[in-house]
Amino acid sequence: MMKLFDAHCHLQDPRILSRAPQLIATALDAGVVRFAVNGVSEKDWHLVKQMGEKYTSVIPCFGLHPWYVAERTPNWFDTLKECLESTPSAAVGEIGLDKGSRGREIDFSDQIDVFRQQLELARELKKPASVHCVRAFGDLLQIMKSIGSFPAGVILHSYLGSAEMVPEFAKLGAYFSFSGYLMSLEARKAKKMLRAVPSERILLESDAPDAFPKSELDSLFMVDGDPSIPEELQGQGGKLSSNDGSSSNFSYAVRDVSTLPKDTLNHPANIQNVLDYVASFVDMTKEELAEVSYKNAVLLFSYDGSKVLLEN
Repeated sequence: MMKLFDAHCHLQDPRILSRAPQLIATALDAGVVRFAVNGVSEKDWHLVKQMGEKYTSVIPCFGLHPWYVAERTPNWFDTLKECLESTPSAAVGEIGLDKGSRGREIDFSDQIDVFRQQLELARELKKPASVHCVRAFGDLLQIMKSIGSFPAGVILHSYLGSAEMVPEFAKLGAYFSFSGYLMSLEARKAKKMLRAVPSERILLESDAPDAFPKSELDSLFMVDGDPSIPEELQGQGGKLSSNDGSSSNFSYAVRDVSTLPKDTLNHPANIQNVLDYVASFVDMTKEELAEVSYKNAVLLFSYDGSKVLLEN
């Protein structure tokens, strides 16, 4: 079976936390052997830490996401440092910059201060950082250039930036991680951008419980108990198939992904669909891309104290 490495997800998210054991088990069965679980604020770092202690497959990551910058405590940075120091297996993330609809509500100079401190900390600790960037790629590039290169790597998670910026980011040590959000990009743009990314810089991620892929319904894993989807779609171990293993003929309104609610929860095993989609654009078989992206992630997450390093 192909091995996959989920380079960015949020299994501690309150929407799926209670189902995490089941989600991890199903994803492991589907070939996803590691999950980089990213905290987003001081409020969930302890959950990420616990998850990292409980599951050998979970790589904990601690960071203050731009959406939660306004809620930070005066001690946030010391707490973050303490989390990273007491958890040698941890990376940094999710951190970043956001000028999208939600990000516009947060003071941008505050976002920059918080982001820069965390990025400099990651560089100092020689750990990779997982970066969220929405409509702020120019600012991001400028900040990265001002700090210098990142030998330990910077993950541009759910990358939807331009093809033109890829070489500049790559030169500084960036990796480009792709999620189901890529499917919302115009195919021509997606192809151009993917082809600009060097193969040794490609990563795949689920971003679960977000970034539900726009794929064929019967190829997707559903999160059992997801309040946003009809009960008929649930309770079959995640996969949409009838008990005899054949695809169900759904007799109700949900015929394809576009008719599912926007907030449908994404299952980490749906990284398989991201693999299929990216492979269709980059002149690689699914097997080749799985191997390349897995190797890239293993290399990136093999810093001092990492679980990957210990087991490889």
